[in-house]
Amino acid sequence: MLLERYFKGWISPRTLSRLGVLGINARNFRYIQRYNPRDAYPLVDDKVLTKEIVLERQLKTPTIYAVLTKQYEVAHFHKRIADYPEFVIKPAHGSGGNGILVISGRQGEDYIKASGAILSRSHVERHLSNILAGLHSLGGQPDQAIIEYRIHPHPFFENFSFQGVPDIRVLVFLGFPVMAMMRLSTRGSDGKANLHQGAIGVGIDVKSGNPIRAVQRNRPITVHPDTNEPLSNLRIEGWQTLIETAAECYPATNLGYMGVDLVVDEKHGPMILEMNARPGLSIQLANGHGLRPRLKRVESFLRESSRHPAPKDCVAMAQSWFGTDLE
Repeated sequence: MLLERYFKGWISPRTLSRLGVLGINARNFRYIQRYNPRDAYPLVDDKVLTKEIVLERQLKTPTIYAVLTKQYEVAHFHKRIADYPEFVIKPAHGSGGNGILVISGRQGEDYIKASGAILSRSHVERHLSNILAGLHSLGGQPDQAIIEYRIHPHPFFENFSFQGVPDIRVLVFLGFPVMAMMRLSTRGSDGKANLHQGAIGVGIDVKSGNPIRAVQRNRPITVHPDTNEPLSNLRIEGWQTLIETAAECYPATNLGYMGVDLVVDEKHGPMILEMNARPGLSIQLANGHGLRPRLKRVESFLRESSRHPAPKDCVAMAQSWFGTDLE
């Protein structure tokens, strides 16, 4: 298996290629550049636009409470969200979880973070001002601040994540969900589901939704370091709905190679969090499989097919091809 061979030590690029691992250059030139039209990038780089197209497809996404576009609007922020005791603030063009602030309640005029820390009104105002100035945005350009519904993870995930919201990344290629993983926050990742900051990546079988294996900082792991919960016990509520929702994002955006990030909310079920036109490659380590053979399988099928299958058909075929017990 790819994962076992990788962890034995250094491995040559040629061997990785032979094992079917997709590298960053091949990803960029063979897939992103070829299958992602440039005019479609704003649909996923701008989270406000992303929500609009998701709602047009009648898919679920966290509700927007307010969008701030100008610095003078910061002074009116507290009044605009007075009816919402909890919410999330994020930049419209952010990436990697930067600039996200989760408010879980109020204490007088102050705000309470998910960690329990108390933030003053002025602290929140500075955060909003920094977002509008582009401090947390792609390219550092002036941005918008989104205030939206705070996700409440399904209770089953309680012992699998530290403070943050666990999310599911599905890599969708031309409408086919070819690989998936779940990202679990840890104390080391500061409650963020970001693998580069120390979150756990759990490979997920696209057919069953069950865990395959897990990695943290590119090393195998079997239990959550903060909760001691065995990761093999992880189960994802509503898996079929999740993966079918991810497949719907291809006709919605026309992006052929993309990552779709989803969550399972306690009240609302599966929801789309965001999409990514340049998804990372660590999903291969989490799954113990390279992406190349799966991408080639899809390309081969579409070359011989007279029409493109509907999203649900794409899911059914991907599950029959890429279920871990079938490879």
